[in-house]
Amino acid sequence: MQSPSIPPASAALRPPREASVRNLPVNLFASVMGLSGLALAWRIAHQGLGAPAWIGEAIGALAVGVFLLVACSYLLKFARHREAVAAEFHHPVSGNFFGTIVISLLLLSAIVGPYQPAAAQALWSVGLLATLVLCFVVVSRLLKGQVDASHAVPAWIIPCVATLDIPVTGAQMPMAWTSEVNLLAAAIGAVLALVLFGMIVSRLVHHHPLPAGMAPSLMILVAPFAVGFLAYSNIVGEIDRFAALLFYFALFMFAVVAPKVFRPGVPFSPAWWAIGFPMAALANAALKYAAHRASAPLWLLAMLLLGALSLALAVLTVRTVQIALNGKLLA
Repeated sequence: MQSPSIPPASAALRPPREASVRNLPVNLFASVMGLSGLALAWRIAHQGLGAPAWIGEAIGALAVGVFLLVACSYLLKFARHREAVAAEFHHPVSGNFFGTIVISLLLLSAIVGPYQPAAAQALWSVGLLATLVLCFVVVSRLLKGQVDASHAVPAWIIPCVATLDIPVTGAQMPMAWTSEVNLLAAAIGAVLALVLFGMIVSRLVHHHPLPAGMAPSLMILVAPFAVGFLAYSNIVGEIDRFAALLFYFALFMFAVVAPKVFRPGVPFSPAWWAIGFPMAALANAALKYAAHRASAPLWLLAMLLLGALSLALAVLTVRTVQIALNGKLLA
């Protein structure tokens, strides 16, 4: 019996033989998410472990540069090939990756915050509005009904996890209305993440396995719980036992999906960047939990996760630069 494949977005997304900005995938914004999360993790490592401060700041600067490059390229795609962007947005799988754009805005607000508070507030506010609008659109689309159950893939979680990133990055925002918006976003993200997580696990259990090229997206299943830990602890102002439960389940999910992701036979593509932010969220959560518990084994675990994240993103960065230079990225 053959495994069903995810349908193509449309003829507009079928790449021509020559390299073209038409073929720039929206999921490349996940690289900004991963690098931003890595920068924030190294900042925590600087505070808790005395790691050199320049590491996190240099990675943060790289994340900003990558965002500007990818954003300008995608705007060029929108200007020249709007039908391709529309087809990508309405596709049942790739459409969810537009959440990587709004999450990037939220994370970059935390990156630039120590240097330009006004710019950080503007970025966060734009990211906040865009995130809520995108989540509304995606959920409305799902509730139209007659959605193929085989399309319930981990990417569905992205627009919902995006709302959880609002309180993750907005806890320090000085606006008077921030606390209520953080509660609103956390409520939306928490409930939707649990509902969609159940639907996706049901699809993975009862239907054919994901195609090999989509295997890296399994790491997204870690995100609701790792990001949930960060969002919840920011809202309540402490790390309590419920936060600990979220952290440990995120760690369990990472242990479950990692062997399914990091295995031979999974071809490299920009889709691999889907592992970046979930791993970064888990590393950030581990560092914060270790600092709270002041436990040597937890610090060791956090350091291992940070090391694995740093190595994984270094490899992805090199591989992405390679395919960009040889033309395969846009072919």
